[in-house]
Amino acid sequence: MASELKKVEISEPDLESKETKETSSLKGIANSGRPSKETAPEVEEYGSTGDHVFSDPSVAEHWRGVYEKARYENRHRFDPDYKWTAEEERRLVRKIDARIMVWAWVMFCALDMHRRNINRAISDNMLAEIGMNTNDYNYGQTIFLACFLAAELPSGLISKKLGADVWIPTIMLGWSVTAMSQAFLKNRAGFYAIKALLGLLMGGFIPDIVLWLTYFYKSRELPLRLAWFWTALSTVNIVGSLLAAGILQMRGINGWGGWRWLFLIEGLLTTLIGIFSWGLMPPGPTQTRHWFRGKNGWFSEHEEFILVNRLLRDDPSKGDMNNRQAVGPMLLLKAVKDWEMWPLYIVGLTMYIPPAPPANYLSYILRQIGFSVFEANLLAIPSQFLFAVNLLVVTWISRRVNERSIVSSSSNIWIFPWVLALVLLPDNASPWVRYAMLTGLLSYPYCHAILVAWNAKNSNAVRTRAVSAALYNMFVQSGNIISSNIYRDDDQPLYRRGNRILLGITVFNIVLLYFVKAFYIWRNKVRDRRWNAMTPEEQENYVLTTKDEGMQRLDFRFAH
Repeated sequence: MASELKKVEISEPDLESKETKETSSLKGIANSGRPSKETAPEVEEYGSTGDHVFSDPSVAEHWRGVYEKARYENRHRFDPDYKWTAEEERRLVRKIDARIMVWAWVMFCALDMHRRNINRAISDNMLAEIGMNTNDYNYGQTIFLACFLAAELPSGLISKKLGADVWIPTIMLGWSVTAMSQAFLKNRAGFYAIKALLGLLMGGFIPDIVLWLTYFYKSRELPLRLAWFWTALSTVNIVGSLLAAGILQMRGINGWGGWRWLFLIEGLLTTLIGIFSWGLMPPGPTQTRHWFRGKNGWFSEHEEFILVNRLLRDDPSKGDMNNRQAVGPMLLLKAVKDWEMWPLYIVGLTMYIPPAPPANYLSYILRQIGFSVFEANLLAIPSQFLFAVNLLVVTWISRRVNERSIVSSSSNIWIFPWVLALVLLPDNASPWVRYAMLTGLLSYPYCHAILVAWNAKNSNAVRTRAVSAALYNMFVQSGNIISSNIYRDDDQPLYRRGNRILLGITVFNIVLLYFVKAFYIWRNKVRDRRWNAMTPEEQENYVLTTKDEGMQRLDFRFAH
């Protein structure tokens, strides 16, 4: 085999050279981290071809051994010679979207409904009725986010052991019942206790669901699906605002404030979603047979073969771990020590701070500057609609041009002039002008789907991905803790001091993303030098015998 190899020149994951194609079988052993067309526009390829990572029989046998050793749950459908048409694969992807993606989106709506409804409840005099002010509210949100953060990694590890299909519905039912209990709040201590419990129950959902989605989608399919997934944020804010506008008018029924009815009714709704999730979440592509899903499951045998082989040909490492296999302490420590992932974690820490306080306080600010409860909730809708549109547009652009860092910087570039306007706007400005500035700010292109998929791609192994997804989200929640304490009671209702802080963080974020791009270009060049210094025989021996895993492999290149 070595005599047939040419020396591989891997300078950047930009263009696939002739040599790269001629050594594709060798790099197939290395997994999806092999050098790829990293800045060329992405065109989704469907249908089987004769040229894939398992085309070489020795490569196929190498990975078959890996899958057997890992007891990969889909290994009985692994077939390097299996063929299917492009139309069959497109039809199957549409079926996965309908069966898997839609319900994942519904479950995320159930989560975000209870993360955001507190923002609408405080527009109905909730704080005064339980003896609290906005600083107390900030402390409660900090407790929630701290517990949310603390639960990320333990929840992810439990989910990896039990399976997302078992763990996610369980925590959903837990947080729904807990959220309903907010209808009976009497004081600040009860508020703090419930926020802590909600944080612990909700913490692991996002990394758990993202890992579950990787069981069904190829790496290039995931970012756009995640963009649709995160439209749940704007959907919940729009629907939640409409619900709140009506439910908060129930004030006085049974002697309750409208905010109590809001928590009770929305809690009942998400309880139903949690119950149905036990039947609508299959463990994996070949494990859809269930009394609720039908004795024959959702996919035919032919579709299961397509599902499994298209995933493994895209990323062979997706089969190196069983979906009911726990991540042990040593693997956890190794993932934490992957220092080249930390720039992305730092991005997660600060990227979402600037829009968070205005988003959390929007209805409250509008009430303070003269709008009614009804108006304050309905006026939140336009920004959420534009937010959803921009989320899809920015993710599509990123996928189309295959660029992550520069496209993601557009989020804070968009935010900058609106925050600057809020800093400079005079005190006597019209409430409608201030509302327009807030609406413009909150319509920003949300880059979270790009960053989550980027994190997953650079993790480059199921073992690493399970931990890195949780670590990334822990940094995001740490940023949320910071953001929840920027708007203070003595700074209301215009929050000028807070907006100046947000302006500085916005500038930092823009610079940070360009630094991260430069960092990964540098790391790829370092690997290029080491790889190209090896002879073809040494390269072949490396990929067949190395103990390096995931991003540690010399033949892996970071996306940026």
